[in-house]
Amino acid sequence: MPSFDIVSEVNWQEVDNGVTQAQKEIIGRYDFKGSKSEIQWDKKLITLLGDDEYKMNAMKDILQTKLHRRGLDIKSLKFSDPEPAGGKMTRQKVEVLQGIEKEAAKEITTFIKNSKMKVQAQIMDDKIRVTSKSIDELQSTMNALRAQSFKVPLQFNNMRP
Repeated sequence: MPSFDIVSEVNWQEVDNGVTQAQKEIIGRYDFKGSKSEIQWDKKLITLLGDDEYKMNAMKDILQTKLHRRGLDIKSLKFSDPEPAGGKMTRQKVEVLQGIEKEAAKEITTFIKNSKMKVQAQIMDDKIRVTSKSIDELQSTMNALRAQSFKVPLQFNNMRP
């Protein structure tokens, strides 16, 4: 029976490259000269450290721009609220989301069921498997999902005829 998987994944190498580019731009920018502002990256969490609100917003904008140019969907970034870090510094954590959470998966499967297509959607851990007797139905389901806006970025893989 033909099927495909709906996933939400990020390419970690592209995240690493985007963060490195953002760090280099912050070092080279004139408005960051003499500042202790920096972006830290530890393979799962990005931390922004800034002197003031202006620099925090500028770093956030630089990071989003660099990651978007590297092909990462901005929906996969979850920004926490800025918090004081001591010494007049401000810290903001950015989590890179991987996988589809249960609430988002339920929303996607409900959308598929309400679309009246002849497909079955099944939640499997952090992905959704969609099966049907017809490949055309699967392709129309993909197109319908692409037209919608969900909380997480969606990719389709493991298409099995």
